[in-house]
Amino acid sequence: MEGEPTLRLRIFDLNCWAIRYLSKRRQERVRLIGDTLRREGFDLVLLQEVWSEQDYSDLKVKLAGCYPFSHYFRSGVIGSGLCVFSRFPILDTLLYQYSLNGYPYMLQHGDWFGGKSVGLGRCHRHGSHSPFALSLQLHAEYCRDKDAYLPHRLVQAWELAQFIRHTSKAADMVLLGGDLNMHPEDVGIRLLRGCTGLRDAFAEATHFEGCKNGCTLVPDNCFTDKSELLPFPLGIRIDYILYKAISSFTVKCEELKTTTGPAPGMDIPFSDHEAVMATLHIQRQGQPAGATLGTADQALADVVTEARTEVGVGLRAAQRQRYSSGRMAVLALLLLLLQAVAALGTLAGLGAEQPFPKLSFCLLAFLALGVLVLSTGLHLFHTMEVKMLHGTEDQMWMALRALQERP
Repeated sequence: MEGEPTLRLRIFDLNCWAIRYLSKRRQERVRLIGDTLRREGFDLVLLQEVWSEQDYSDLKVKLAGCYPFSHYFRSGVIGSGLCVFSRFPILDTLLYQYSLNGYPYMLQHGDWFGGKSVGLGRCHRHGSHSPFALSLQLHAEYCRDKDAYLPHRLVQAWELAQFIRHTSKAADMVLLGGDLNMHPEDVGIRLLRGCTGLRDAFAEATHFEGCKNGCTLVPDNCFTDKSELLPFPLGIRIDYILYKAISSFTVKCEELKTTTGPAPGMDIPFSDHEAVMATLHIQRQGQPAGATLGTADQALADVVTEARTEVGVGLRAAQRQRYSSGRMAVLALLLLLLQAVAALGTLAGLGAEQPFPKLSFCLLAFLALGVLVLSTGLHLFHTMEVKMLHGTEDQMWMALRALQERP
């Protein structure tokens, strides 16, 4: 039905930084977020790092009048932190947890315990219009110069791209909002956009208002760690709203806004991240849209090659860690065996003229046993990491070969 009226969709995306007991002024900020969402009346709200289900419940009660449909995605030990609020019915949901998600022994980072995921919600609006919304967060960077998590983040970007490609065919459009923890020109972003055809609302917006260059982590924010942004005096852009049309629809970004520090009338911002707000126009066109892939195959092949190289680097590092932990486990096992032989010799009467140091013997045995358990656990973890990295590398090679062989 060509000429069908244009539909207007307003989207709000925010990393709420709502970690119980750790985030500053968390409850006050969550109430502020709820008040703002109730007042502004967006069509779709995508939130990340709502780590407390009580915070989600409070928001759900407060927003029930204007956002009657919502969903909280649960995963990991402490939860995914992802939730969606919608003015329109949510037909179904799906949570996909990434196969690689950092290291459990990096307690100071905690990404592994959060179970980083992508949450999918298929909404229904105005007859046949079926937006396909995703809220997500990828593994944090922590150190850009020595980014030990880059291979994991690339695996997550690759899995996210495959997830979108294989689950969005029944939708009219795809909306993706979240904290991707990557700069716009990073290989992970280029890989995700190249494989899916997603468009960046900031780059496509007819009108923009907010922080310079669309930055969402800025030094002026009172909750931001200023030392992390020393190389970037203007800040960085790591929160995105991405979109694309499927079937016979077109989508255009009319306006994009970011918050710029303290909320109106308050002395604090919503979070350590700035919120991103987009206004999209959706319209049915006469003929189905053409395929998004195929027009830039060489550029996509270059991105896949670059990503595969980085994944290969991570694979070799994981193999070294697996070897080191396995060797430590073998040494601990040998020590336990030697202690067992010494104990049996003492029981058999060998070396009876020497007093048997029971306390020292037991302490050494417990130490060896602890090292054995820990190193075995690390060996198993890094074995799984090697398998996941190797599997992703193989998938990328297959995709690269298909691109190179395409006429």
